[in-house]
Amino acid sequence: MPRPEAVTFKQLRALQAVAEHGSITAAAEAIRLTPPAVHSQLRQLETNFNARLIERGAQGGTRLTSQGEAVLVGARAVETALIACADHVRAINEGKEGMVTLGVVSTGKYFAPHLVAELQRVYPTVDVILRVGNRDAIVNALQTSSVDLAIMGRPPRAPEVQATVLGPHPHVLIAPPGHPLAGQGRVTPEAILAQTFLAREEGSGTRILMERFVERLARGRPARIVELETNETIKQAVMAGLGVAFISRHTVTDELHLGRLAELEADMLPLVRQWFLVHRSDTPLSPAARRIHGYIVEKQGAFLPR
Repeated sequence: MPRPEAVTFKQLRALQAVAEHGSITAAAEAIRLTPPAVHSQLRQLETNFNARLIERGAQGGTRLTSQGEAVLVGARAVETALIACADHVRAINEGKEGMVTLGVVSTGKYFAPHLVAELQRVYPTVDVILRVGNRDAIVNALQTSSVDLAIMGRPPRAPEVQATVLGPHPHVLIAPPGHPLAGQGRVTPEAILAQTFLAREEGSGTRILMERFVERLARGRPARIVELETNETIKQAVMAGLGVAFISRHTVTDELHLGRLAELEADMLPLVRQWFLVHRSDTPLSPAARRIHGYIVEKQGAFLPR
């Protein structure tokens, strides 16, 4: 019975050399072995296939039998597969192929899809997977290593990460265009605190920043807060006149430009933080992730809303 599992690359190489050069002596010279060594490899190959693979040619020299030609086809297929495999591995090593998961906090969903689309145009053989969630979800994804890179407004304390600044992240107070405080110049803290604040859920980075802003204004006085699930819901609720909202300006760029929302003026506003690109310090980035990281950093925030 043939034993293909016992076949070695040396045996196949010897057979290919004989097929190409027509004799054991010439084959040995081509692959830099002695003729006895080539002969030994061929005998082992014949044993493994339980068939005679070479014979003396009518004009002298050595030629392959029908069985030998069949094995030669397989040998060439193996060689082709290995070359393709080597090319693939080289591409992965150079970061030209692979998969990268990019986590983005919810506020970033207004620019992240455009960034990912640009990355896939520039690196079509790298699969960039976009994962969006609130701050707690993205931090948890970093902790479990289910994302390679993350874009967020404030790097976490745990896990330990390397963070690179991407660009400014302004936060503003918005109201409907007809609101009494809209267009009135700087609004006093008392007037702001008299409003109902429409806010994201606990664990949201914007919610954390809003609470700090309100605490600085209130100095112990309570503020009325209504929690809503998404930025889109908050925007629609503000337009409907249900309250004001402290929100990333990047989430309301279009609405402010079209006059569907108004930005209130007040001390400390806009409150400017930074966007960061982070990854775990204790986990080396794959070559593909390093390439994606480098490209995003080189953009210097050009993909952020203006």
